[in-house]
Order: sequence, then C-alpha cells, then structure tokens
Amino acid sequence: MKDNYTGPLIKVDNIKKHYKGGKIKALNGASLEVNKGEVVVIIGPSGSGKSTMLRSLNLLEVPTEGHIIFEGVDITDKKVDINIHRQKMGMVFQHFNLFPHMTIIDNMTIGPVKLLKMSKEDAEKRALELLDRVNLKDRAKSYPNQLSGGQKQRVAIARALCMNPDVMLFDEPTSALDPEMVGEVLNVMKDLAKQGMTMLVVTHEMGFAREVATRVIFMDQGTIIEDGTPSEVFDNPKSERTKEFLSKII
Repeated sequence: MKDNYTGPLIKVDNIKKHYKGGKIKALNGASLEVNKGEVVVIIGPSGSGKSTMLRSLNLLEVPTEGHIIFEGVDITDKKVDINIHRQKMGMVFQHFNLFPHMTIIDNMTIGPVKLLKMSKEDAEKRALELLDRVNLKDRAKSYPNQLSGGQKQRVAIARALCMNPDVMLFDEPTSALDPEMVGEVLNVMKDLAKQGMTMLVVTHEMGFAREVATRVIFMDQGTIIEDGTPSEVFDNPKSERTKEFLSKII
C-alpha cells in the first residue's frame, strides 16, 4: 500500500472485458469504489458480468480496458507484480480448489509458508486458530474427500484467511452446495463481516445480501445498474430492470 494512502481500498474505473474481438461484452464500462470494512454484495442474472467483475479485481480476468486501483496501486499496470497484491486478496470460489492429496492443515499452511515465509510452526498455529473459528479444528488431519461440501467450503474460507488478506472475494460460494449446507457457510461469512473484514460477494442468497451487506450492487449486461443499501435496492429500486429481476426471485 502507498504510504499514508487514505482512499478507497478498491477503485474500479470504467473496466471493460470483451471476448471474441468485442462481440461478447462481459463487462462494458463498470465503475465501483469499495472502502475498508464494507460488505458489498453483487447480484444479477446469469451472464450479467458479476463473476467477471469479481475475478478482474485480482486479474484472474485481465480487463480489456480500464483501471483497477487496489490500496492506491494501479494493478492493471503491467509493471506491477500482481502476485504481491493477490496475497492481500483472499478468494473463495464455487468449487473449493483444495489439494486432494494433502491434509486440511497442509492445504492451509502451504501458502503462508511459501509466500509469506512464515515458519511451519507459526503457520500451523494460525491454521488451527482459523479452523477453530469455522468449527473444524477436529478435522485438521483429515483429507478433503473425507469432508462434506459445506465443510470443504469452510476450510477454503479459513485457508484464504491464513494469508491475512485485506479483502475477501467470494464468487458464488454456496451455489455448489446442498441446501442444508448453505447456512453453515453463510454463518462463517456473517461472522467475518461482523469482525470488520472487507468483503465482495457474488451470490444468489438474497437473505444474506439483505442481512449482511452494507451495499448491494445489481449488474446486468456488463454494467452496474444500481448501487445502494440493501433497503434501497430491495425495497425501493430505482431501475425498472432491477424491479423486474427482483420480482422474479423474491
């Protein structure tokens, strides 16, 4: 982070992501600011650009145009070492991306040991604290295939937290789970929000968005149509497109 930087944690400036020579416009001029401690939930129909937006924030998708400023640094500048900034962004996907041949504790400590140069002992201590937070300390020596989907996703969240990120990005973290496992993952995310973690969450869980978000963003056709508090967006949407979308899902 730049010294004495006091601006937004993340600033997205008019990003576009085009495929097939511009025929497909996954993002078409989206701008956004996120301040420290905010929980921003991104909603919208399939294909609206939500996941592309989230994945652009750590350059898993490289924008065709526009800039992404993270902690005062333009990470779209080719001279910037994106891996340094990725270490400060925890990312949790639909599928858990755990290494199947490694125990849970080894899955969690590999990043801090290799990238943060933490000692194995310190990394394991931190991992066990985080497993305790997600009620899975007793599964530290288990392998991923011995865990349920909900447990794997809670491990994935704890693993991301092992890197001490400044922001957590969640890309539909509950969409691959059986319905009865969704609540256990959302509860972990609610606790994180209460503790002040900055979060951006792409989700279809409208109850979570209403209860936990400080802001809700509605996207459609690669642009941000609406951006407001949960009550503004859910109870008094300004855009007809937002009203139409919400009428079908709430």
